[in-house]
Amino acid sequence: MLVLASGSPRRRELLAWLGVPFVVDAAAVDERPRPGEPSADLVARLARAKAAAVAARRAADWVLGADTTVDLQGETLNKPTDRADAARMLARLGGREHRVFTAFALLAPGGALRSAGVVESRVRFRPLSAAAIAAYVETGEPDDKAGAYAIQGRGAGLIDTVEGSFTNVMGLPLGAVERALRDAGLVRE
Repeated sequence: MLVLASGSPRRRELLAWLGVPFVVDAAAVDERPRPGEPSADLVARLARAKAAAVAARRAADWVLGADTTVDLQGETLNKPTDRADAARMLARLGGREHRVFTAFALLAPGGALRSAGVVESRVRFRPLSAAAIAAYVETGEPDDKAGAYAIQGRGAGLIDTVEGSFTNVMGLPLGAVERALRDAGLVRE
């Protein structure tokens, strides 16, 4: 059995697109970055930590952990603490390019690391007015989203261009994850 070590509805939806049977068992780990920790290293550490936490209680199962963050010129923008924080993040992202990093870790039964990776996408926002930011924040969509936006929702209207994996920006790089699951024999040809 494959277990998704995430409570994210977006990851659940994306993994379902691959047609792989799975169950959800969300991991509770401390997601705070370490001092000076680069965004790519942060998500790699957290994806493995989430997978390991679930594998510790589900030793007979395959476990997939993942984590996503937004990086603006070397600064990690995680989930906003409140709506004012979301508005500040969006104001900083407006008219600029940022990077989205998503890491995944696939653990085999018994907890051994089978596959892991970090995928980067580049996203450029259109210039944003204060009114556009306020209207988007009021939708509640930025809540609980790295960088305070959801590309798969109304946040798509904030974006000018995306380079790289679109599903990576949503929270799970399906191309890389599908290859890892196929290599493990969890996806049929």
